[in-house]
Amino acid sequence: MTNDIMKEMGYLFLGSRLKRLAERMQADVASIAERVGLAIQPSQYPILIALDRGTLTVGALAEKLGLSQPAITRNITRLVELGLIETVATPGDQRRRSLSLTEAGHDAMARSKREVWPHIDAAVVELCAGLDGPLLDQIAAIEDALERNSIEQRVLAGPVSGLTIREFSDELARDFHDINAEWIASMFRIEQTDRDVLENPRARIVDPGGVILFVEARDLGIVGTCALQKTGENQFELTKMGVLESARGRKAGEYLLEAILRRARQMEIETLYLLTSSKCAAAIHLYEKLGFTHDAEIMRDFGARYERCDVAMRYKG
Repeated sequence: MTNDIMKEMGYLFLGSRLKRLAERMQADVASIAERVGLAIQPSQYPILIALDRGTLTVGALAEKLGLSQPAITRNITRLVELGLIETVATPGDQRRRSLSLTEAGHDAMARSKREVWPHIDAAVVELCAGLDGPLLDQIAAIEDALERNSIEQRVLAGPVSGLTIREFSDELARDFHDINAEWIASMFRIEQTDRDVLENPRARIVDPGGVILFVEARDLGIVGTCALQKTGENQFELTKMGVLESARGRKAGEYLLEAILRRARQMEIETLYLLTSSKCAAAIHLYEKLGFTHDAEIMRDFGARYERCDVAMRYKG
């Protein structure tokens, strides 16, 4: 970008430069959403995400998002017009009004998670790959990369890595079973606790509030999976992470683990842990690289779940 005044002014114009960058990226997101028939602006997604997790008053919504009530109200008005949210009476206080997703709102969120977010996530991961050095240099690198290929162009072309993240659906339940059965059986014996989860992923993981993600390779299809299983109040186990032998060497496991950890942060999970075996040395190295530490308390409290478990770790971020 020639004669870029904001770039020339360095840290003095940092806020304006970040705003410009955000507006450019958000425009691409809006265009991608429009392509799949969703008239949702990126600035409206935080509200929808918060309400997807439960009914909230305007004040509580503003507090959760760190935004002013006037800013929240402007977006709420538009979302009500779109039929995605509605006001409802607050239980115990009929004078107070709360906000809730409509059926159309829940449908729009499900479609966003399935058809929009994984592709944007993959494109932005690719965009930011390899960033290093001073902040202004990293911002310049992102700007230059967007000049070459916008987020929309990257989504339409597919990420260079050929990997994308997919959400759980009943059609993918067999992949969840087979991928995990492959790696467990190759190193250990499949235990009853494994069978309970692998044969009933929706009932055991998704319906109680957990998450299952998949990584898909452009030329191979679904090649890996990982889950967040709720085990207590704001407490989750990262579990059933596996990648097919045929996809090894593509960093699909790291790509998938980064995606599941981003989801865990979005869910504001307080305690995230995993249980594994010292035989899984490569996996343990990856867990350590991305923020897990060995934890004796986790081993004491949860280690007995699997006969093969002799390593327990807690996510520190």
